[in-house]
Amino acid sequence: MKIVVKDNKTLGEIQKEFNKEFPYLKIEFFETPHNNGSGSPKSRMYSNNRTVKSCRKTHDEGEISISKTETVSTLEQEFWDRFNLSVQVFRKSGNLWIETTLTNRWTLEQQNLEGREISEHKSPFDEADDLDLTDRDKWS
Repeated sequence: MKIVVKDNKTLGEIQKEFNKEFPYLKIEFFETPHNNGSGSPKSRMYSNNRTVKSCRKTHDEGEISISKTETVSTLEQEFWDRFNLSVQVFRKSGNLWIETTLTNRWTLEQQNLEGREISEHKSPFDEADDLDLTDRDKWS
């Protein structure tokens, strides 16, 4: 897949394009790059309605080619090197999004498959949500 990065594009537009190809992954944009193996503080996350121009000092435009065999760390580094944009990949885990800092050497395909497996897996506890286990009259 290819994503065009231009100053007048919003971060949300880039996120949607990425998420269309990898539905169990998302990218978030931050003020500064994170250290390898550590996450980025949420307080430094950009809003998705910001334009690319407002998030960087250099204004090179172009395409970024993203392959499912590319690792998370490679993708994050490429956004920084080519477009001066700090991104972090997140993976869906049930109804949560988790940073992929501990698995950043996995490919995007591996991450996406793991997100799908975790998010679509039915837990035996899902049915328990509908039961009121405090109601003694229902106990047998």
